[in-house]
Amino acid sequence: MPPGGAEVDVAVLFADVRGSTGLGERLGPGAFASLLNRFYEAATNVLIAHDAIIDKMVGDEVMALFVPGYCGPGYRRLAAQAGEAVVRAVGYGQAGEPWLPVGVAVHAGPAFVGNVGGAGIVDFTALGDTINTAARLQGQAAAGEVVLSEEVYQAVAERYGDLEKRVLTLRGREAPLAVRMLRPRA
Repeated sequence: MPPGGAEVDVAVLFADVRGSTGLGERLGPGAFASLLNRFYEAATNVLIAHDAIIDKMVGDEVMALFVPGYCGPGYRRLAAQAGEAVVRAVGYGQAGEPWLPVGVAVHAGPAFVGNVGGAGIVDFTALGDTINTAARLQGQAAAGEVVLSEEVYQAVAERYGDLEKRVLTLRGREAPLAVRMLRPRA
């Protein structure tokens, strides 16, 4: 498909394995690949069930888009619920220890969504400040946490109640950003 797309409001989710370098070192390449494949499968099942478009799986991370034209008007709510479901899928909020340390972030706002690239290589993705901010927020999520930007939290405040509020200073951003911390409970 040729390059091109549109600027639309989207929600974006990043889920990242915490401590993956150490895991890879301890497990060895084959066992580490098996563990990541288990994570990719669990995350993919959750995300598809929440109407996400899986943008990419890179290294130890999954990126998913929630686009109103595909998910409907509740796309921000679906993204937040998918974030919680991803950390639950690896064992948080349940009895026993999680089988993988994963942190998640969800943010929403305008982004360019479409095909990008050139010279015969084209990729469907989303670009812009919203995506970059979501990636930075994901870096702030501890294992078992879902960082929700205020934009996303407002769509689910009734469901989750008054979650812990933090103000984060993110690399590359001029202004601090208010977020809410979601930790699944049993």
